[in-house]
Amino acid sequence: MSPTNNDKTLFRVLVYDLSARRGDIALVPGRGEVIGGSGLAALLYEKYGLPGAAPFDPGQPLIFAIGPATGYFPLMSKTVCGFKSPYNGNYAESHAGGRSALALRFAGFDALVLTGRAERLSTLVVGSRRIELLDVHYLRGADVFTTGKLLRKIAAGASGHRSILRIGPAGENGSAYACINVDTYRHFGRLGAGAVMGAKNCKALVVMGDGDLPLPEDKAYPKLFKDIHEKVTSSGMMEKYHDLGTPANVLPLNALKSLPWRNLSATSDPEADKISGEAFAEKLLMHNAACAGCPVGCIHVGMVREMFSSSHRFAIHQVAYDHEPNFAVGPMLGVTDPSEVLAINDMADRQGLDVISAGVALAWAVEATQKGLVSEKETEVKLAFGDAAAFKRAMWLIGHKANDFYAALGQGALVAAKAYGGEDFACVLGQEMAGYATGETYFASQTVSFRHSHLDTGAYSYDQKHKEKDVEKVVRFLVDDERERVLLTCLVACLFAREVYKPDVVAQVLTCLGLPELAAGIDAAAENARRARWRLKMATGYDPRATRIPKRFAEIETWKGPVDAAYMEALRAGYAEAVLSLGSPRPAV
Repeated sequence: MSPTNNDKTLFRVLVYDLSARRGDIALVPGRGEVIGGSGLAALLYEKYGLPGAAPFDPGQPLIFAIGPATGYFPLMSKTVCGFKSPYNGNYAESHAGGRSALALRFAGFDALVLTGRAERLSTLVVGSRRIELLDVHYLRGADVFTTGKLLRKIAAGASGHRSILRIGPAGENGSAYACINVDTYRHFGRLGAGAVMGAKNCKALVVMGDGDLPLPEDKAYPKLFKDIHEKVTSSGMMEKYHDLGTPANVLPLNALKSLPWRNLSATSDPEADKISGEAFAEKLLMHNAACAGCPVGCIHVGMVREMFSSSHRFAIHQVAYDHEPNFAVGPMLGVTDPSEVLAINDMADRQGLDVISAGVALAWAVEATQKGLVSEKETEVKLAFGDAAAFKRAMWLIGHKANDFYAALGQGALVAAKAYGGEDFACVLGQEMAGYATGETYFASQTVSFRHSHLDTGAYSYDQKHKEKDVEKVVRFLVDDERERVLLTCLVACLFAREVYKPDVVAQVLTCLGLPELAAGIDAAAENARRARWRLKMATGYDPRATRIPKRFAEIETWKGPVDAAYMEALRAGYAEAVLSLGSPRPAV
């Protein structure tokens, strides 16, 4: 396997060419410039990527990167996936937890880069002393859970330290928002990483965390670990995430007229209590789970009972839920039975679809049907708000690319709308919106921001706290808030921990890990990583000035009153100009 890495400034990266069936270990400099995680993924795309080639070009890399604190401190539990997105054609990131990050750390790698295309449908198994490409042609078309069940037997070993990343039919069929399922309950969800994996004829990646991990020798390490662990577990700081989880947001957002309902035709509804975090906890919650390396346990696992009419028997499925998946197949589709919300989510999961994009795309399809733009001939089932059975079937149809309509819908609501009409009510802000209709700041932020994600900035929170309209102040907030979040995604920390891992604590963490120079220069390194990401996004065709906010977002009312369309457009334009400067080319040396 060679070589080992004793130089902490170098990244140890496994580069595996699926076409050649060969893996090589590269020691890549740059720790001081990009830290790890998000910065490392960008660095590796600069090194191995093809900015001008199509997302499905075999030469395009699919990158999985972790950070310097992974495995050493609480909530350093995420992996960053970097790739060229089939959804928008730009360099993109998706983040996931599960056991993926610690498995990579215990396998001895800072990153894994997949290039090429396997001759037959394959699974790559990687460990500290093992690289093996398995022929799994018999898994073609298998859903995510069937694939996971079989791979746990096929790639046995490293129990508790093994991570299984796999795709479903949606990834094989090239859906632009196909996801990569990670250890059943977590996902590289947005912007189509699963389709990139499918284009490589790679059904799964199994990472065996079968190596050793020596602890830092710094005498301050035990105390710092204990202090951080106590903040996370004893201070009440994380109670929300453990108790009800993010579905606790439902009732407050509904009260603020900030919860999208029925394709954002409304922002509140008297039936919100039926799908609140409290309702899910009371009726369906089975247990909590946690990503490896996290003591919080924010993963809430609910129960779905599936009846078999032919035998009058039933099966119990365990389905993880959060606010965003619940929103996308709950209020956005007019579904208010929590059991049905989980059942639709379960079907999307099985297909390997990003449930947020799939749910929001189906919400557009319902309204397009209502307006006569789409007929039942295209949809194959009669789509209507609240009809859970129809949505479950539609999720299967998207995943299987059943006809021309579902092929278009699988590329995103806006792609389908351009083909069938209805662009004004396609709820797309760079990608299908997340579950916050808080107002102008959030809508402008998700439209322009790097991942088009509600987690790129705290815009949804800003909207809830500020009623004044100051474009310059808001843009400054968005730019500054992103910088601090990029520091965490370079470590790679769960963003729920952002109140714990402030820059001074991050500096202590890096010092304990034997990286004092990096600790002294974290601001510059985080800024360098941020700009590297933006440069890549723009080098692959992104123009923030060309972004647009569909008309629907100007037609709603929040707690502040009707959305101010002119102010929202000013925010979008101002933030776009700020982002353009962040992605400007490096100055000549």
